[in-house]
Amino acid sequence: MQNSGGSTSIHQGYLDRQFHLSEQHTTVKTEILAGLTTFVSMAYILFVNPSILGASGMNKGAVFTATAVSAIIGCWLMAFLANYPIAIAPGLGDNAFFTYSVVLAMGIPWQKAMAGVFVASILFTILSFLKVREVVINAIPQDLKLAMAAGIGIFIAFVGLQGGGLVVSSKTSLVAIGSFTVPTTWLTIFGIFVIGILMAKKVPGSIFIGLVATALLGLVTGLIKAPTHFISLAPSLKPTFGVGVTHLSSMADPQMWAVVLIFLLVAFFDTAGTLIGLAQQAGIMKNNRMPRIGQALMADSLSMLAGSVMGTTPTSAYVESSAGIAVGGRTGLSTLTTGFLFVLSLFFSPLLTVVTNQVTAPALIVVGVMMMSSLKDIQWDHFEVALPAFLVVIGMPLTYNISYGIAFGFLTYPILMTVAGRRKEVNYITWILLFVFIVLLYVLNVLPKGTTA
Repeated sequence: MQNSGGSTSIHQGYLDRQFHLSEQHTTVKTEILAGLTTFVSMAYILFVNPSILGASGMNKGAVFTATAVSAIIGCWLMAFLANYPIAIAPGLGDNAFFTYSVVLAMGIPWQKAMAGVFVASILFTILSFLKVREVVINAIPQDLKLAMAAGIGIFIAFVGLQGGGLVVSSKTSLVAIGSFTVPTTWLTIFGIFVIGILMAKKVPGSIFIGLVATALLGLVTGLIKAPTHFISLAPSLKPTFGVGVTHLSSMADPQMWAVVLIFLLVAFFDTAGTLIGLAQQAGIMKNNRMPRIGQALMADSLSMLAGSVMGTTPTSAYVESSAGIAVGGRTGLSTLTTGFLFVLSLFFSPLLTVVTNQVTAPALIVVGVMMMSSLKDIQWDHFEVALPAFLVVIGMPLTYNISYGIAFGFLTYPILMTVAGRRKEVNYITWILLFVFIVLLYVLNVLPKGTTA
């Protein structure tokens, strides 16, 4: 027993030194509990990501494995490079842009689109290494960052409403309410209420629990066919592994560079805003700056690069990490734990057949609600700010394209700020982005699709 106790003491001593537990006034037990809480809160991405990317034609099993492995890499890099309790996994905004804006709206095959993700990942990593990301992030107007988060939230919720059958297309009014005579639609409604009630009661892992409850109801009622088994080896990555690399020749198409630009911009703002918000919650901001933000951004970039090779869209810091932080997570040991749980999750891929569109829809809708909270901090009483922010938010769902929403904001913000007498508040990077988006809109709408592909 003494040897066992001594071994435990040695392990705790190593963890204390590696993750500075004493310095952060936390313990091994608290950090592990926080990591578990974060994992349960974000585990839905294991099933939602294959569902969304599967709509683009990608193999769901391969995407499941790529999702888990990229999350493992991201979490462990964050743990050891930055020592933050902030988990990383493929982001919802990026996968929605990939499937609905690039593949379905622009008509670009997923193989070519994945080449765009790979190139964006390389540029992302280089920009992180050169610390350009930090400079640009600081230069982008705060109101537009907030509007982008909210716009992506509405877009994701809209996708969920469609997938769940609550909103359908209409020839007369574009959209209409779905039919309540369709049994599977009630699965979505049930899921929304379950997650909503759990969220209101502040239950950790509300989204994941709601997803499981909805799937179980579908199985019990026969609306969802039960899988033949529940545990198996992780699906092969072969259908998606290296596809982006082998299709690099598609980058000769000018449209692909527009795709790369949007992936860069969305990933830029998504992770940055989340990192700062979570750092503030954890109390690790110092003098309004985030220590080790360079290492955190590098962890995000390297996991994004790894994910693009395996076959998934860009990774990002997860706002669900706030659940782990709320129960005391303060160091990378929490994130290390989350990554280990993603390793275990690799053996549960058969459950993918149970997680239908109606099961994932409530999760998308609730995540959309969470992302809308950023609207409260926008300066709505200043019209030169309100209009660009509004165009960003409303542009994404109404054009069914995240890139257009972002473009609308950058095309109007510097001009309105100038005529309002606030030109000095607009930095040169914002002006550069205005012209970048003019070029982007030209490429997306004026050049014929696939001119050089």
